Amino acid sequence: MAEIKSTMDMVMERAARMSAGAGDSDYLGEERLKEGMRLGAAYMRGEPGLAERLAAVSPEESGVVRKGAVQSLLRNIFLARELEKQTLADKAMQGLIEVGQGDGELLKILAEMKKILDGYRQHGEQLKEQLEAQFTQQMAMMEQNLAKQTGMAMKLQPSQHPKFQEEWARIQGQLNEQYGKALQQLKDLVERHLVMEVAP
Repeated sequence: MAEIKSTMDMVMERAARMSAGAGDSDYLGEERLKEGMRLGAAYMRGEPGLAERLAAVSPEESGVVRKGAVQSLLRNIFLARELEKQTLADKAMQGLIEVGQGDGELLKILAEMKKILDGYRQHGEQLKEQLEAQFTQQMAMMEQNLAKQTGMAMKLQPSQHPKFQEEWARIQGQLNEQYGKALQQLKDLVERHLVMEVAP
């Protein structure tokens, strides 16, 4: 009986050692991922040499570090209505090109991504203009009614109409869903392409 117990103890000790070892490797993997994310964030802040820094990482750690850098850059690519905000996405895409070292397949994916970002902004502008034109007629009637009631001429903006805000929110929701799905698919494709490429 004592013999069985000692074997059981040995099995339990071994299992504990194995899980502790796995915990260490998980922790190290997480640290390497964070290191990659910091490299991506540094690039976005304007620090040069992302490709060189990634190349300096040891081969056994480079896959995880690269994954972190790619994820960090991809977070800066999002649907933006303002042209100024899109400069962040442009910079992040430039960083991805640096990580991929000008890979042709990657360039095609990023060109598609750029089309989606531009299309989202332009489509949103067109839809807003159409909605404003639609409400301008209603606003003209409201201005006439207010002028009759108050004896003062007033100029109302379509965006001041409560129904305008409601309708615009609905349109924006549809746009975000439609373009957001397409953008996410391309982001997933970029991550798979850049991270799988270095996987053993």
